Amino acid sequence: MRKALLKWARLDGRSGHEVGRLLLTQLYREETGKDCPKILTTPRGKPYFETGDWHFSISHSKNHAFCALSLCPVGIDAEEKDRPVNLRLAERILSESERRRLEAADDPHDALLRLWVLKEAAAKLSGEGLRGFPSHTDFDPADERIQQIDGCYVAVLEGE
Repeated sequence: MRKALLKWARLDGRSGHEVGRLLLTQLYREETGKDCPKILTTPRGKPYFETGDWHFSISHSKNHAFCALSLCPVGIDAEEKDRPVNLRLAERILSESERRRLEAADDPHDALLRLWVLKEAAAKLSGEGLRGFPSHTDFDPADERIQQIDGCYVAVLEGE
């Protein structure tokens, strides 16, 4: 299976929404030679192309925007590596196995950010959002689907 295509840019004073849409337009045109189809949203708010042939996901952080484009469902999330995170959040969002991995991590802050991008990407992939979802996963902070790009952790997850 072909991996999702990924494009990113710094915000440089622009909004994450603006840059994300620009990245999507560029990526779609580069891959298909066409303009983006109309974008619709599911009842839960997940955006999708009206044509249904390509799938996309957009994420933005304080300084960056990221876009993934795929022929199968896709979810992307990104966080700045230096983002402050309260470790007490782990009690509410991590499954028991994820909490054990966090406790064993050399750098719990780093591990929690890595788990968070995986959870967000999974929520975007499913289209279900984070309602009641975060503690029902079994991710590992060492997951190879996490990339480091320009000071950010970026997770891209694809479905079938």
